[in-house]
Amino acid sequence: MNKPTETAPPALALEAVERRFHQADAPPLEVLRRATLTLRAGEIVALVGPSGSGKSTLLQIAGLLERPDAGRVLLAGEDAGGLGDGGRTRLRRRDLGFVYQYHHLLPEFSAEENVVIPQMIAGIGRRAARARARDLLERLGLGPRVKHRPGQLSGGEQQRVAIARALANAPRVLLADEPTGNLDPKTADGVFGELLRLVRDEGLAALIATHNPDLARRMDRVVTLRNGAVVAG
Repeated sequence: MNKPTETAPPALALEAVERRFHQADAPPLEVLRRATLTLRAGEIVALVGPSGSGKSTLLQIAGLLERPDAGRVLLAGEDAGGLGDGGRTRLRRRDLGFVYQYHHLLPEFSAEENVVIPQMIAGIGRRAARARARDLLERLGLGPRVKHRPGQLSGGEQQRVAIARALANAPRVLLADEPTGNLDPKTADGVFGELLRLVRDEGLAALIATHNPDLARRMDRVVTLRNGAVVAG
């Protein structure tokens, strides 16, 4: 993968993003207050903060799954603010990969098929999609398990398939919300190591929300959500 030039726009930029939720008979609940964050290609950033601080909301907005009340979201310099649903879907398919706490695999399909399907939705031919799926799964140590369905895989193996699926379309940015939160500590450590290695190999930017300080320290830098704003450390 080509390295970005110094003048290349950030892979992801959030500029003064605000999000509030209206409540009956109560003032609006302000979750994000002028939250600002920049990620460059090849950078892995930990997003930390207490439960309820807005980490998931920030990831939803960064992933174009939710619109901010104010501020801008830019992917590789393209402002998503003025785009309709079709344009936002295009950006999500082109630039974003998602890993959640629970794997959300399709239970009736094999590990390989779970990684092939999003590629075919994006217009990639079956042969190329299968080759990409095999490559990712083998790099995650799942070569002998590609034909197994999710119910035949361990929790750690299922989450590795979810990681492969998130990277299948070669996104610019990976967004992960507690990606090892459902795993025991030993399995979580191994899966997280595989995630970091593959993200670095692919050269993309990653924003990973976690409550685990040990995992956060393994990333390039840590940002904290505090009173709705993004602060360093």
